[in-house]
Amino acid sequence: MIVPELIISEIKHNLKRPLPGLQAQLRMAPSFRGELLKSNHAHNSRKSAVLISLFPENGKLNTLLIKRTTYNGVHSGQVSFPGGKFDNIDKSLIQTALREAYEEVGINPSSVEVMGTLTPLFIPVSNMEVLPVIGLLNTKPELHLNSHEVEFTITVPICHLKNPANHLVKEIIVGEYSIEAPYIKVDCEDVWGATAMIISEFIELFNC
Repeated sequence: MIVPELIISEIKHNLKRPLPGLQAQLRMAPSFRGELLKSNHAHNSRKSAVLISLFPENGKLNTLLIKRTTYNGVHSGQVSFPGGKFDNIDKSLIQTALREAYEEVGINPSSVEVMGTLTPLFIPVSNMEVLPVIGLLNTKPELHLNSHEVEFTITVPICHLKNPANHLVKEIIVGEYSIEAPYIKVDCEDVWGATAMIISEFIELFNC
């Protein structure tokens, strides 16, 4: 097992190099999304950001996922990273990610060392471009959930996300269409869509 300090060092090193980008994201893209992502739809999209928080626990490097509450929206009930839409009070999308993580799960922005960002990902269904921000914490954060937005959280070792045995494919019916959706099995949840695509690029930055 590679210790967290070595993985952190590797991630920091690889964030200074060209990112894996769209090619890595597409490995976990549902079958109907490839062409949409390759085309230029993001020029008039709304901006958002999510926080990939990294923290040690039980000798492993972990991240935090959230299960969104059920609501009348396209991302209802999905598993994702904490995050949300850019607000005019934000000085940058990095600040958006930190603010949203604080509002949703209580992660203190002052406890986060921002390591860098991944490739922005356009989400056609919501016309949203999301910037993944990677942040390092010294310890597992003390969480305070916003019950209006977050049903529960999942702490998952990042090496679990990288393990090919946890990468599967399922059929999803959307209206009259059947699509094949790659997903990552995390506890009893299936992580797919934009979050799985973000993870697909993220896991290219380190070895386990």
